[in-house]
Amino acid sequence: MMENMANRQSTADKTRRMVGMAIFSAIIIVLQLIATFVKIGSFSITLVLIPIVVGAAVYGPRSGAWFGGVFAFIVLLGCIFGWDVGGNILWNANPFLTLLICFIKGIAAGYAAGIVYTAIAKKNQYIGVIVAAIVCPVVNTGLFCVAMALFFHDILVAWAAGKELLYYTIIGLVGINFLIELAINVVLCPTVARIIRIGNKI
Repeated sequence: MMENMANRQSTADKTRRMVGMAIFSAIIIVLQLIATFVKIGSFSITLVLIPIVVGAAVYGPRSGAWFGGVFAFIVLLGCIFGWDVGGNILWNANPFLTLLICFIKGIAAGYAAGIVYTAIAKKNQYIGVIVAAIVCPVVNTGLFCVAMALFFHDILVAWAAGKELLYYTIIGLVGINFLIELAINVVLCPTVARIIRIGNKI
């Protein structure tokens, strides 16, 4: 009797988790499709980092990696179909590397957010949310910059158009986009913390 009840509870928990992850995945897809057409400079503003952080906090680092992968898939579609002009240039130059960069930076950002939140929230949930919300865009953008410098140096030089590369990367390529993403994450931290508390009770 007790074993049957435990099995039913386990099945119900798995079902709730699957439904929750499906909902978060759908939110990420919709937000990223919308964000594809919101641009400052050559690259889109990423609006999905908040649901990635929330999903990673509620469901754990591996689920955060999954959500990051969903985000990466939509980013890749933008590169392939030209919704993201800068990404399309990279795709045409080297499709395989562009695919790897999209998925590595997205998955790493989601996983890192989950790891950081899990570690810090044991002592202080709110600080865990803040740090995870900062880590997620830093990892996503940081890995992109490193990949550009290592694998698409010639394109980076062309985009810089004579400007010093480090200055262009920080101010021109990343600058405003990254600051907006980071500001959105930090400003929404109190709301994120409440959502996570609700999610953990479901």
